[in-house]
Amino acid sequence: MTTLTQAPIAPLLERLFVEADGARPLTHPSFAAVSVEERNRLMQSKTEYLDFYARLKDLPLPVSRETGALLYMLARSSGARNIIEFGTSFGISTLHLAAALRDNGGGRLITTEFEATKVTRARENLRAGGVLDLVEIREGDALQTLRGDLPNTVDLLLLDGAKALYPDILSLVESRLRPGALIVADNADFSPEYLERVRSRANGYLSVPFSDDVELSMRIQ
Repeated sequence: MTTLTQAPIAPLLERLFVEADGARPLTHPSFAAVSVEERNRLMQSKTEYLDFYARLKDLPLPVSRETGALLYMLARSSGARNIIEFGTSFGISTLHLAAALRDNGGGRLITTEFEATKVTRARENLRAGGVLDLVEIREGDALQTLRGDLPNTVDLLLLDGAKALYPDILSLVESRLRPGALIVADNADFSPEYLERVRSRANGYLSVPFSDDVELSMRIQ
């Protein structure tokens, strides 16, 4: 048994995933009224992302069950001790990563969320899961909250916030990524600039699409 597969986290995650399944963004009034073209434009905009995601402040926007399991496995198998997450939402991915830290013997997970109500929900879920002591939630725009006080070395970076900011967040953390550090980018297809960067070995990465919506990269220098 692991922290991920037993109480209190396992039943908590099951409940959160079921709730998320019933609150799909595509059916939300503020989202469904937007055309696909406009939606894609907003998701890739570096100037309108705060307004766009504010429309979805009541939705969990989680990683998939498969991606959650992947995060746990990557963090656990790499012996991660220092993890940074861009985009907390309700804390589903955070719970997976924190569970791995617990099973690795401890560590520090810095996660970021600009929506105050989601910070409250995430903190409640992390407390219920018994892993809040491993997590620092930085509220506000991650372009500011991740500018300082980062670990000297980062073992794993999860990108799951505003897609247009993936290159910028990577730039903030890049100097701390140790050789062999892993980067997981959810819905990376909405950030062509990011994909171009990590798929170029000249930039110091080895990268492959893990699934239709996840890019898995490794820092090689």
